[in-house]
Amino acid sequence: MAILERNDTQAVAHLQMNAPERLNALSDEMIHALQTQLDQIATDPNIRVVILSGDGKAFCAGHDLKQMTAGRQAKDAGRAYFADLFARCAKLMLTIQSIPQPVIAQVHGIATAAGCQLVATCDLAVATDTTKFGVNGVNIGLFCSTPMVALTRVIPRKQAFEMLTTGKFISAERAEQLGLINYAVQIDDLEAKTTELAETIAAKLGSAVKVGKQAFYKQAQLPTDQAYDYAGDVMVQNMLFQDTAEGIAAFLEKRPPNWDQ
Repeated sequence: MAILERNDTQAVAHLQMNAPERLNALSDEMIHALQTQLDQIATDPNIRVVILSGDGKAFCAGHDLKQMTAGRQAKDAGRAYFADLFARCAKLMLTIQSIPQPVIAQVHGIATAAGCQLVATCDLAVATDTTKFGVNGVNIGLFCSTPMVALTRVIPRKQAFEMLTTGKFISAERAEQLGLINYAVQIDDLEAKTTELAETIAAKLGSAVKVGKQAFYKQAQLPTDQAYDYAGDVMVQNMLFQDTAEGIAAFLEKRPPNWDQ
């Protein structure tokens, strides 16, 4: 049984982490499998949206602590192993936000430590209303420094710092209030709500969503005046797309657009 399963439905790729016995931990194997699939999806013009979920009773419980312990104990390899692990994990998180397709986390059970980082990193997230979220490493003496990077970019700083220093879980309702997730729904509605969101996005002009996603993250790192200059250039680029001209014409003529992409 593969550690990561991929199923495509029209323009939506569904990646399911498939290590329920380890609560879908971000082991070396899981990181490699996710990186490989996302790299392939990034160049696939037929895929417009990605859904990421986990099998079993949890979305993702973070890094594989047993594997990390073994890495620490390896002779003369501890520092090198950890440096490589966190570099590979950072690359995965950056890939999620750099590929042209929006990535939606479909979350249930728990999302803790690097699993919470994964939710914070995804472009969108839908969770069951019973899901718990936490960056709990401090409880075992390991401050969640890398999950902190994603978390502090999606929720207010004081709330993020509280989560990081207390190690307490927050509810799905609180996660929605803070902006960590988009929707908290009943478990029976999770797949349907996530699919609805994915299909809505997949129906848009793919080239416009692609440039828009790239611009979304880049402008957020710029001072306001530079962000406007950059975003203006992106708008010019987008306006010159032939499919955008078709979209505008279709709107004015009150008909569905006939897009090539």
